[in-house]
Amino acid sequence: MKEKIETFMAEVRARNTYEPEFIQAVQEVAETVIPFISSQEIYNGKNILLRMIEPERVITFRISWVDDHGEIHVNRGYRIQMNSAIGPYKGGLRFHPTVNLSILKFLAFEQVFKNSLTTLPMGGGKGGSDFDPKGKSDAEIMRFCHNFMAELYRHIGSNTDVPAGDIGVGSREIGFLFGMYRKIRNEFTGVLTGKGLSWGGSLIRPEATGYGIVYFAENMLTTKKDSIKGKIISISGSGNVAQYAAEKVIQLGGKVVTISDSSGYIYDENGIDLEKLKYVMHLKNVVRGRINEYVKKYPSATFFEGETPWNTPCDIALPCATQNELNGKDAKALIKNGCICISEGANMPSTPEAIAEFHKAKILFAPGKASNAGGVATSGLEMTQNSLRYNWTRKEVDQKLQQIMSSIHASCLEYGMDDTGYVDYVKGANIAGFVKVADAMLAQGVI
Repeated sequence: MKEKIETFMAEVRARNTYEPEFIQAVQEVAETVIPFISSQEIYNGKNILLRMIEPERVITFRISWVDDHGEIHVNRGYRIQMNSAIGPYKGGLRFHPTVNLSILKFLAFEQVFKNSLTTLPMGGGKGGSDFDPKGKSDAEIMRFCHNFMAELYRHIGSNTDVPAGDIGVGSREIGFLFGMYRKIRNEFTGVLTGKGLSWGGSLIRPEATGYGIVYFAENMLTTKKDSIKGKIISISGSGNVAQYAAEKVIQLGGKVVTISDSSGYIYDENGIDLEKLKYVMHLKNVVRGRINEYVKKYPSATFFEGETPWNTPCDIALPCATQNELNGKDAKALIKNGCICISEGANMPSTPEAIAEFHKAKILFAPGKASNAGGVATSGLEMTQNSLRYNWTRKEVDQKLQQIMSSIHASCLEYGMDDTGYVDYVKGANIAGFVKVADAMLAQGVI
């Protein structure tokens, strides 16, 4: 079996030589899915995984825009339409200087499995630009978004491809993007999710990813007859996902002690309560300041410059910043300090070495494709509401989100539990996500 996996990966590496993040994502899936394929006659010999790793369509384009001083800038735009076997392409847009084909292909590939796990009819895609919104005025961001959509609109639609937000693309950017789409197409459709409530958005959508990873962690802890109540939680990041993960932890009786950004992290031994979290939200969402300002407001906290929070003792870790932020050394530190559960909020935040350490220690570990699927699940619910021209209440959407996260957890148990009762959530998520897409691809023939 090792030889079969290595032969497969050799072909992947040959085709995608300069795409390390994409190769890493495929490797993780291949190690669990190829043995499963070999044991199932219906899939064996059909090259389904090889077909799944090749995008159905890769779109690249130029975005020219003018800053407030009249200078012209040029950025690259992308849309990876990975797989539409079970529904229209669905996945976020990321605006960040690190954006390239490797990162977007890894995110689109992960999105295929994540969307499949939600049980909703959504394919997988991802897109974005190497444009950096930081330090730009609202007018500059508007001009960029309008020019980005002036090209992207040709390739998307409510029944074709429905983008959403991601890093660097929040409600402001979604508004500008949607406005240009509506103007060009002269139609009001649910072509983007993450919209404002007054123009087609859904309640709970901003909170969904953060809430979802906490709901998933609670589901995992339930298998050990435990809960979040009374636990110490370490969170990385301070954006949308981290903020609402912290909010839900506090609501469930947990104690959040860390939060971070690219400059470092703060440790608050007394806990980040709802009042302190409100300050963090204002700092990051309104003032757009740095997390080190937290210690000026709350001097009892400590700021650790240039460090990640994984050396801090905690019961539960929620990595919500970015890919590969938690390495093998960090994983060992978490385990040594008593961490019993990790639920990923970012996409692929744990390196393969870190995941190996978590599995070796037999602690609860949920990969992002399962645990952070709440965001895209609620985007799917937003699409449904747009189609119905109807809005569900906050309570109704939250109940549906909890049901979806419980369903994803059950799928992971079905395919990931071994004879000893230990659950490999990576294996469970990969196989459960694969089966639905693979069955659809088989039914539709070789296309």
